[in-house]
Amino acid sequence: MLKNLEGQRVPDVTFRTRVDGQWKDVTTKDVFAGKKVVVFALPGAFTPTCSSSHVPRYNELADEFKRRGVDTVACVSVNDAFVMDEWGKAQQAGKITFLPDGNGEFTEKMGMLVDKANLGFGKRSWRYSMLVDDGVVKKMFIEPEKEGDPFEVSDADTMLKHLDPSSQAPHDVLIFTKPGCGYCTKAKRLLEERSLPYEEVSASPRRLRAVSGKSSTPQIFIDGKYIGGADDLETYLAKA
Repeated sequence: MLKNLEGQRVPDVTFRTRVDGQWKDVTTKDVFAGKKVVVFALPGAFTPTCSSSHVPRYNELADEFKRRGVDTVACVSVNDAFVMDEWGKAQQAGKITFLPDGNGEFTEKMGMLVDKANLGFGKRSWRYSMLVDDGVVKKMFIEPEKEGDPFEVSDADTMLKHLDPSSQAPHDVLIFTKPGCGYCTKAKRLLEERSLPYEEVSASPRRLRAVSGKSSTPQIFIDGKYIGGADDLETYLAKA
């Protein structure tokens, strides 16, 4: 039975991390003392759910957490410092602090160390998230104890809703552009004026036709909905 440690202090350990190619010891006090920290823990770096969903979404919502008083968003996994450092780079997750728990000491003291020998993983962390205030666990979301790798409650959106029930996650904006496109510049300016973060993709005419039926740029999608070009975006934002 996994333990819920709400109301208790996080364990006192030292994380052996790598910073700019050098060893750096980071203590529990360094991470948590006097700070509000969102922590999410997962089974392993470079594994499917962890890489495709868990880390990317926490990185996307990191600014939303900070607007609500969170100082640090941290990821813990029973992996060594070299693996965690390379994984952070591969994920382009610069808004997350990666804490390698290579010996599983932190995870074991949290009561979250589980046996995944059937996968050849050895002992790893169960998937969970928690809100820690000045070293004290205020809230834990622990995945249900069932077969496989459940991912139901430790996600970033659940934690954001806990922090602020009225919160709305930022819109997902994708803009297809090409170099030298004046309308693309206009569209990006419109999005920036509304503080709407966007992902920009330089697209070939074939790719544009495949996703929108048109070959002109820009082509803009918001939350999966096709908006159109720069003028269409201006109209859409005026009504929003």
